[in-house]
Amino acid sequence: MRKRVGTVIAAAVVPTLAFAIPALAESGQLGDDGQQAGQQHPYTLVDPGTFGGPQAFLNLPAVPFTDRGGLLGTADTTVHDPDYPNFNPFIVGFADPYLVHAFAWKDGHLRDLTALPGKHSSAVFEVNDSDVGVGMSDTAITDPYTGWPADHAVLFKNGRVTDLGTLPGGYESQANDINDRGQVSGFASNGKSDPYSILGWGTQTRSVRWQDGVLRDIGTLGGPDALSVTMNASGEITGQSYTNATANAATQVPTLDPFLWRNGHMTDLGTLGGTYGLANWLNDAGEVVGQSDLAGDQTAHPFLWRNGTMTDLGTLGGDYGFANWVSDRGDVAGAAQTSDQAFHAFWWHHGTMTDLPPADGAPWAFADAVNDSGMVVGHDSDTQGQELAAVAWAGGRTYDLNTLIAPNQLHLVTAKYVDDHGDVVGRGVLPNGDQRVFLLVRNPSVPLPSASPSARPLPAAGPADQSTATIMAVGAGRRGGIAAAIRQLRNR
Repeated sequence: MRKRVGTVIAAAVVPTLAFAIPALAESGQLGDDGQQAGQQHPYTLVDPGTFGGPQAFLNLPAVPFTDRGGLLGTADTTVHDPDYPNFNPFIVGFADPYLVHAFAWKDGHLRDLTALPGKHSSAVFEVNDSDVGVGMSDTAITDPYTGWPADHAVLFKNGRVTDLGTLPGGYESQANDINDRGQVSGFASNGKSDPYSILGWGTQTRSVRWQDGVLRDIGTLGGPDALSVTMNASGEITGQSYTNATANAATQVPTLDPFLWRNGHMTDLGTLGGTYGLANWLNDAGEVVGQSDLAGDQTAHPFLWRNGTMTDLGTLGGDYGFANWVSDRGDVAGAAQTSDQAFHAFWWHHGTMTDLPPADGAPWAFADAVNDSGMVVGHDSDTQGQELAAVAWAGGRTYDLNTLIAPNQLHLVTAKYVDDHGDVVGRGVLPNGDQRVFLLVRNPSVPLPSASPSARPLPAAGPADQSTATIMAVGAGRRGGIAAAIRQLRNR
């Protein structure tokens, strides 16, 4: 299992943030009857809480859980954002009237990693084994191209937040990853006007790398933009880049190919015949997964790129699919259409794609991660991409994760990460609609049920999954297909 993050950064500790849901006492570990919840259930639910505000969020795509038990995310403070509603959407992804701060949680302690000086929001994506984290913070600078407060990539170290800056002429940057060598990857704007700006900044988006305090543009595949997604332990970076500056008729953007950057060189991974490909994850072996349009740009399939070859992983009988994760042993998790055009999660192992159906009562299922034991996690959804329940697939069975914990008020709607111990990180929703980050700690003394428990009643609709893959999946069944969905993403 890919592990690139370490312990929890030393920063301001919030002393009284025990989360109050009926199933958890102040320690976050006790059930209603005062007994250890793990004695009765396969999982113990932990909610790290907030900084006094109503909500907490995951910062994706990233590994949100460290190999030493630390949980990373972003939480509301009690301070109203002075820029709201003209906030920078890259911090939390949707309108939130409060300032949010990056957090690191471990052993019942929630640590505020703070933000750049002033009334600003921040997010943390990864922390390495030297307790150095990276992420972003908004600033007092107004981006003239977007009109919102500019975001800058930041370094969290020893209780301090350091601005990593942007490329010359640019206003925006974000740091996604840091490895144990201290290498940092992300992306930044360079101030050059670009009608096809990948992130809608109005300027070119460039993949960048910070090392020893130096910011470097790692180039493109020939077009104006390149967007890094993630970096592995050896410093390899994957993402996608335009190969030219001429829009294609179907997608209305230039050809976009996934790339792998290693040893100072960016390699074009190609596509499965279309003009639009996305890299979604990279393991420590240098294997990349994602999705690629087929010829004509009317549908796309999941791919695995390894050793110079892109392999079409196929579907579950339908037309469309995508891959979200590849483990270090080469297992792939994602989703694909069945013969009746419903979406089911899949696990691809040794050349075979296994159908992972939804839990009872849900029409669709999507997988987001798989560990080295073959446990897959993700979520059920309705046919509009609204998240309904966090789900795990293990031992040939489908589990609604809400059935594997003590009863509580938090409804788990999606699972985004699972480690090799079986601990799960994801997102839940309270009855009033507020979102929270959750950690499920595996109790090895309680086996998973031999039969899938009856699923809890599904909500009428959960939060909308705003990932690119899901937006394109919903678009795949509509008039205009994924080409129209790509145009929608660009307009968004």
